[in-house]
Amino acid sequence: MKALNSTVLLDEVMAPAPAAVRRAPMRVLHLLPSLEPRTGGVAEAVVQLVNHMTHFGCTSEVATLDSPDTPDFERIKGRVHKLGPGRGFYGLSVGLVRWLRAHASEYDALIVHGIWQFHSVAARLGLLGTRTPLFVFPHGMLDPWFQQTYRAKHLKKLLYWNLAERWVFGRAQAILFTCHTELELARSPFLNDSYPLKVTGFGIDAVPPDAMHATALFWQTFPELLGRRVLLYFGRIHEKKGCDLLLAGFAAVAQHDATVQLVMAGPAAPALLEQLQQQAAALGIAERVVWTGMLTGRLKWAALQAAEVFVLPSHQENFGISVVEALASGTPVLISNRVNICHEVEVSGGGWVYADTLEGVTEALRRWVVQTTPAEREAMRSAALACFECYFRIQTAASQVVDVIQEARP
Repeated sequence: MKALNSTVLLDEVMAPAPAAVRRAPMRVLHLLPSLEPRTGGVAEAVVQLVNHMTHFGCTSEVATLDSPDTPDFERIKGRVHKLGPGRGFYGLSVGLVRWLRAHASEYDALIVHGIWQFHSVAARLGLLGTRTPLFVFPHGMLDPWFQQTYRAKHLKKLLYWNLAERWVFGRAQAILFTCHTELELARSPFLNDSYPLKVTGFGIDAVPPDAMHATALFWQTFPELLGRRVLLYFGRIHEKKGCDLLLAGFAAVAQHDATVQLVMAGPAAPALLEQLQQQAAALGIAERVVWTGMLTGRLKWAALQAAEVFVLPSHQENFGISVVEALASGTPVLISNRVNICHEVEVSGGGWVYADTLEGVTEALRRWVVQTTPAEREAMRSAALACFECYFRIQTAASQVVDVIQEARP
């Protein structure tokens, strides 16, 4: 891909969209497979948009394939229709189609979040015969990394694209992207300029007031880390995240400072977790790595604030909500050049960007652990918070999504 000038890129991504003429309040339906936090960033993205689009004259509801007996999702400020479970890996659900057929015309727009599962096809079927505008938010699922890494799965996706997903995209008033890099990566192999592609941006809200200055909670929960220099990985533990590189890189630099501790915070499949823990033991760093599992609520924010630096050596990351949460907490980030918002982070000075290789990860960690001074680290904390304030507040993205929908209203 052609190299992008970082300054130009940021100007393009963050420039306000032309304000649409505000009309009567809108009612929008967001559709995704699940709102369970463990499913990843798409669920969090929907929560953030639903909670903030309301400030721009938009009432949001959500339809999912979560089971009706799933506990209520308390963080979301909108009605949730739990219409699942679907059948099989793709979440096949005739009931979802029937529900959409019965209710789609009640909404001013339907936004499909995520693709490659039945819910997107259900949206297209549910809108047959209606004029309700359809929007698709891929959330990084068109990234070519997947086709390069999982060849067999890519062939299945090509087939699925031609049989079903292309039909969905052809009905969409706009395909929405979180950043310019995501849009550019999505052009191959599935999209071209015939599709209406729009960058709306994305972000999160500021740290909740009740979670400000919550570091004491982290030290109380993990007293063995008190007085340590905490390097934090926070998020879903998955093979694409480069956790194996992080462990190997940490092992190479841990000897330089006995107070440095790596914290791996996030949910993981048992087999992968065991594999990574065995790797840590083989590298001789088992005692220097703490596995916390998934952290939520105030404890999540406490961990992000207590960390000296956040580390994510991901091989593919569409937006990286956990990266932005760290920035919002005033914590510098060390992220790979495969995180799509790396340009904004690098230009702002809120973190460093490196290659998603063992050499890249090791050098970034060594530079941080060995070369930075307390004063430099404190200055980067201020830069990290400034980066969040400048580029990643959810209010801007929510406003632009509402404007795009307004433009498409019949």
